[in-house]
Amino acid sequence: MLFSVRGRPYILWIWFVELDDHELGLFAIYDGHSGDRVPSYLQKHLFDNILNEREFWVDPKRSISNAYEKTDEAILSHESDLGRGGSTSVTAVLINGQRLWVANLGDSRAVLSKGGEAIQMSTDHEPSTERVSIEHKGGFVSNMPGDVPRVNGQLAVSRAFGDKSLKSHLRSDPAIHDTTVDNKTDLLVLASDGLWKVMDNQEVVDIARRIKDPQKAAKRLIAEALKRESKDDISCVVVRFR
Repeated sequence: MLFSVRGRPYILWIWFVELDDHELGLFAIYDGHSGDRVPSYLQKHLFDNILNEREFWVDPKRSISNAYEKTDEAILSHESDLGRGGSTSVTAVLINGQRLWVANLGDSRAVLSKGGEAIQMSTDHEPSTERVSIEHKGGFVSNMPGDVPRVNGQLAVSRAFGDKSLKSHLRSDPAIHDTTVDNKTDLLVLASDGLWKVMDNQEVVDIARRIKDPQKAAKRLIAEALKRESKDDISCVVVRFR
């Protein structure tokens, strides 16, 4: 179901639970920078914060958004314990095997396969695409030769948890997407940017669909990314629906 290799501190999360007569599947990748404290905090608290929202069952989107905001505020308020680092995240909540909610901050990505067609379920938050927002807040986007665009010359994503020194120029509101899981839904792939920098969505889906065992599928995707000389951290979760 999961595999990871190399790079910054990251945490992969897979959890199935029954709650209030509902079956939930909870999946995530937390890709940290400047230490592992923030992704470790997210592992312990983010899903609990989502599920503890009073309106989760009637308004999942609003509840997920509120939980992300509260979690980021908590991380910033615990800077003395968690440090000044941060983390991107991509989370997926599967409700009763029928409804899938995906939220993300940063450049980890979720891609769903329906009938073999790759459907991107998250938004890549890159400084170049959110330059206007960053500059409106008084920040800037660097674009040095041989390097990727960075917020204030430092961070290569425009949204993240934590990063207190950059927070005035960063966003922490997640992009949230949902879909119905039907009999055409094959699988879900969550992966950090090291995979997506060298493979497109359809390539990833095509490889994963050919391998029935999800853990072997994740390992195969990692191996292919390494073969293509991905230079960034690579972590991957594959969830099969049928």
